[in-house]
Amino acid sequence: MPDPTSRRDRPGFPDAPAADLRETVHATCVVVGEAGVLIRGESRAGKSSLALALIEWCTLQGGFAALVGDDRVRVEARHGRVVARPHPAIAGLIEVRGHGIVAVDHVPACILRLVVDLVAPGPRLPEPQEPEVAIVGVALPCLRIDRAARNVGLAPGLVLAKLLAATPGVSSQSHTPPRCGEAPAPHSAGAAGVA
Repeated sequence: MPDPTSRRDRPGFPDAPAADLRETVHATCVVVGEAGVLIRGESRAGKSSLALALIEWCTLQGGFAALVGDDRVRVEARHGRVVARPHPAIAGLIEVRGHGIVAVDHVPACILRLVVDLVAPGPRLPEPQEPEVAIVGVALPCLRIDRAARNVGLAPGLVLAKLLAATPGVSSQSHTPPRCGEAPAPHSAGAAGVA
């Protein structure tokens, strides 16, 4: 009889315990429409600032965006997708530089569609091919953003352009997120496409 904690019989997974399909990562996560964006980087790289800028930018454009989690995010592979949730101890809280920890509306979960890595400025070279990264064994598109680009306000537009390009079948016409004020109620699991 096969060991139920092993993924040996599942295609594409090495022999490892099923517990490896779930972990807590040092990152910030937002949902834009129904697409989750996981923002990674070193401490003080600007993950929370970028998350707040994305939420503000989407709101000003008449779209929907909300915090999922800040600082620690739980990720879990489910049916070939990655579900992100806030760490329960800090759900609904985000660090705002100069103001400390503040409470904000948030959604309890989302399906990740994009990973953003905030990286240190490097030498100016041709851009490498857009990478994919594995989060709990699931490949996701990854956008690397120089922290200097984030500092001059370019990052929200870069993230949204990559999100539209990376999500097949999504366009502003076919996937219009709820308007501000019409968003699904925070704490509704269906709000971000997670059952």
